[in-house]
Amino acid sequence: MKLGIVGLPNVGKSTLFNSLTKAGAESANYPFCTIDPNVGIVAVPDERLKLLGDMYHSKKVTPAVIEFVDIAGLVKGASKGEGLGNQFLSNIREVDAIVHVVRCFEDTNVIHVDGSVNPLRDIETINLELIFSDLEILERRIAKVAKGARMDKTLGKELNLLERIKEHLESGKMAKSLVVEDDDELELFKSYNLLTYKPVIYAANVAEDDLADDGASNKGVAAVREFAAGEDSEVFVICAQIEQEIAELEDDEKTMFLEELGLSESGLEKLIKASYHLLGLISYLTSGEDETRAWTIKVGTKAPQAAGKIHSDFERGFIKAEVVNYKDLLEQGSLAAAREKGMVRMEGKEYVVQDGDVILFRFNV
Repeated sequence: MKLGIVGLPNVGKSTLFNSLTKAGAESANYPFCTIDPNVGIVAVPDERLKLLGDMYHSKKVTPAVIEFVDIAGLVKGASKGEGLGNQFLSNIREVDAIVHVVRCFEDTNVIHVDGSVNPLRDIETINLELIFSDLEILERRIAKVAKGARMDKTLGKELNLLERIKEHLESGKMAKSLVVEDDDELELFKSYNLLTYKPVIYAANVAEDDLADDGASNKGVAAVREFAAGEDSEVFVICAQIEQEIAELEDDEKTMFLEELGLSESGLEKLIKASYHLLGLISYLTSGEDETRAWTIKVGTKAPQAAGKIHSDFERGFIKAEVVNYKDLLEQGSLAAAREKGMVRMEGKEYVVQDGDVILFRFNV
């Protein structure tokens, strides 16, 4: 999974990126300190892996990973070359979802590029820049397709779709709110990699005092939640400054620190839950002496395609999947014991893999 982090300058974007990835991207109280896109790879925290790894005495434990791409702070007019322009937006065309950091805290020591804190105005500014960036892509595509559209019905259909998307964006709406007519249009739509088509997770960055009640008393957070609900986006509340402190602690210290703040999970854990939920992802597990590992798949994936995540041969030669829920496996202490209790099932090609399944694939190539 790959997530792109966007936001205005000085909203806590790079501070959040640093704390999530410990990558040490330069963070300073002035716009455009992030000149190049910073990329960080983060392991997905998963207690199930540790428990299974301990049970099997696995030589290696491999978690699922998320790749974060941090983009320089966008400003109004970026698409027309203001600030650093929108040259960095191309770096997030390949991401699965966008994490949009929105400032919901007051601090006279941290300059706001527009002079005041207004989360909805900030969201609108960023969204407009994403729209302008997408319009550039569409105009180039329209110019290319229009040439052959008269002679080719397929290109004619595509031209119709492109012009509908363009009109939709020009009215200030995000591409993802446009209704398409059929699966062919949907496939084309996806192929354009439009930024305004991507799912969005809003990170409402608050002061430490607003963390304990999850931003319930913060008017800015309430406004962001209402806005996000209208477009089926996810929201999570975070204090980037606190996240940075958490990132510097050992695991046992982290738990104590979170408890002192009245929190049950870190911002990273909140973000991962939100992104898995938004993108419809789950993890199944494989475990043995050599390795215990998490594999990320889409909800609804059938056993052969899940096997293909490990190796294409597993999918091609799929015979059966030996499946047990990780809780049952841990309770019984071994696969043999779980088998004796009838907790291990042999599943075929139509089995839909569930979150937390521990699977042994049988295949023949």
